[in-house]
Amino acid sequence: MFDLDSYLARIALPSRVTVDAEGLARLQRAHRLAIPFENLDVRLGRAIAIDSASVFAKLVTAKRGGYCFEQNRLLLDALAAHGFAARPLLARVWLRATDVPGMTHSFSLVHIDGQDWIADAGFGGSYLPPMPLIDGAEAQGPDGARFRLTRDAQHGWMLLRDGHPGHTDGRSAGEGWEAQYSFTTDHVWDADLALANHWTSTAADSRFRQANIVSIILPRGFASLTDRHYSRRVGEDQSAATITDPRVYRMRMSLMFGIDLTPEETATLFAE
Repeated sequence: MFDLDSYLARIALPSRVTVDAEGLARLQRAHRLAIPFENLDVRLGRAIAIDSASVFAKLVTAKRGGYCFEQNRLLLDALAAHGFAARPLLARVWLRATDVPGMTHSFSLVHIDGQDWIADAGFGGSYLPPMPLIDGAEAQGPDGARFRLTRDAQHGWMLLRDGHPGHTDGRSAGEGWEAQYSFTTDHVWDADLALANHWTSTAADSRFRQANIVSIILPRGFASLTDRHYSRRVGEDQSAATITDPRVYRMRMSLMFGIDLTPEETATLFAE
């Protein structure tokens, strides 16, 4: 049984949202403002469980973050508890891809009043607001970035972003329309998610095995910490630094991202 009250407290919402497009946007936004995107358990050698109970225990009870398979499992459960009709989808992330990428990203398809929407609480690259699944549909994020959905002859749908690269996790090549991820609406089974999650968390070629990655959206901006490189941008105000002291690293994790690491965890991550 999903503990909706505890989830709403975790994301600082005082009550349930309405079961409509506005409610979906409000729920996803609060979720992303409160729960950081992070892969630290992967880097600490821990298995990533994506069943509902494990995800809730980590992201809500233990107040940790997670990556897409965890974040969007939690969002799907919260949507179901509200009465939304939603199911998972898989996507290919195109940021900095040199060949057709694998399906290593999960997000949600939500059906509202006869219209399908995409919702994504687990895209660490930037903040994507919910969008209607309509060819040519556009949406603007609170940081000013624009997003567009287009039909793609080879890959089904393509999500594009046009915005300042400072409001991303650093993979953006610059301003102008840039492919984020592609997807189809084919049914995704639990086994598909398990396989994609296993590769993402264990394969040597996965970016989540290669760097410590943490990010969170801000009301009008974005903050990230990749290995020891910290970046924060709000509007036109941007700051960046390389952290050289593990005590500062631990403090930054706690104060900026809400992740409280033990001294032992900090030592392991800072040494990577």
